[in-house]
Amino acid sequence: MARRPVVLVATATVLVGLVPATAAADDGQGQWSGEPTPGAPGIGDPYYPLDGNGGYDVEHYDLDLRYDPATDVLSGTATVEATATQDLSAFDLDLEGLEVRSVTVDGRPATWSRDGGELTITPARPLGQDREFAVAVTYDGVPATIQDPALGQSGFFHTADGALVAGQPESAATWFPANDHPRDAASVAVSIAVPEGLEGISNGALEGTRTQDGWTTWSWRAEEPMATYLVTLAVGEFDIRAYEVDGIRYWDAVDPSLAGLDPDPDVAGPSVGEVVDAALARQPEVIEFLSESFGPYPFSTAGAIVDNVPGMAFALETQTRPVYAPGFFTDPVQGDLVVVHELAHQWYGDSVRLDAWQHIWLNEGFATYAEWLWLEREGLSTPQKEFDQLYANADTLFPGLQPPFWTVLPGDPGAATSLLFHPAVYQRGAMTLHALRQVVGDTAFFQVVDEWATSRAGQAVTTDEFTTLAEKFSGRELDDLFQAWLYTPERPVLG
Repeated sequence: MARRPVVLVATATVLVGLVPATAAADDGQGQWSGEPTPGAPGIGDPYYPLDGNGGYDVEHYDLDLRYDPATDVLSGTATVEATATQDLSAFDLDLEGLEVRSVTVDGRPATWSRDGGELTITPARPLGQDREFAVAVTYDGVPATIQDPALGQSGFFHTADGALVAGQPESAATWFPANDHPRDAASVAVSIAVPEGLEGISNGALEGTRTQDGWTTWSWRAEEPMATYLVTLAVGEFDIRAYEVDGIRYWDAVDPSLAGLDPDPDVAGPSVGEVVDAALARQPEVIEFLSESFGPYPFSTAGAIVDNVPGMAFALETQTRPVYAPGFFTDPVQGDLVVVHELAHQWYGDSVRLDAWQHIWLNEGFATYAEWLWLEREGLSTPQKEFDQLYANADTLFPGLQPPFWTVLPGDPGAATSLLFHPAVYQRGAMTLHALRQVVGDTAFFQVVDEWATSRAGQAVTTDEFTTLAEKFSGRELDDLFQAWLYTPERPVLG
């Protein structure tokens, strides 16, 4: 996630259709060795104990949806294909607010209850460990936009002509039932029916469109597994540019209203739409540049969504198709940098994803360091200059910052979004990488970052795993370095 450089603007329990779940030794639902038990209501993240769920791993989400901008109602069926990791008598999905109409497990009606953001499902028969199963949830309602005191609005935005989904760390559960934590990644297919004349955009590759009875269905498929917060949806009027470079297929979706948007009528310069077009045109160039340090681009598709959404003040690395607020494109250099940042996340954050949110510096520190590498490539600065400026002037560069820059621990910042997305996580995280580079040298450093991206592709990772890898490739003991830069609430002393 990239933050804008300027500031912009009751739990209930419902039990439905109770039917006793009787046990059977083997009824096609799998065998179990003991008494089946409910899966845990959380995946085990210390910051967000009820995010995600226990007892199963998701393999695939199939979202068959309709969105009506006239009413803001989202409706449809989400089919979740998963494998039980224990003998399950019941299991949870994360879902906020929307009305559940029916639930089936492997085609059989199931019972369910709601308690806050937990949708607890009891199948007609228990599911044995290692059993593959499919749960289909039919639902509808008006998805709520998240109001966060630190981030502002995020999640499901209702726009003048449609909708846009982008949010972190929690957003998926506001619009589809999910195992909503990055530890459990899955492939995703999204079919979205929208009024004829509008576009529907999601992740991955466009498989086709069809129009019937005044509605157009857009079908997208992302084969590479992704964390649920990285699934996006955009509905509205967009200029869609589809092209292919070096075997990577791109889809860019740009709000046409940006073409005439002038960031400052008193200053001569390009319009926001012109900066957007120039920055997105450099995506293949950026990917080629990043591949030189990070290894091959990890996905088969790429692209961008730029929508003119009031109240949105960030960009997000939604997998294969990052979402950008127009405010990043008032300046050509800033426009290029935000594209570099979000594309770097395709390696660090998307392909290599977080095992727990406390490790978020592994996402943001790497993406920020990619910006520093790009500035050097463009002849505008160097990583050393960026490091030196921050080391000397962090307090003045971020005046009035609370908590202060050097007091936040990038390796364990805290659960509040004001801490997860604190400038220290980004900038001090990048400084940690540069400090590592200074100690181990360029050859070992770039071996580490390449190996991290390639050997951990598709995995959920921790800071300890990264530090172990750095020590292996450098042949050095690095505990003191990482302790100083990631876990000490003061400015480290330079050696």
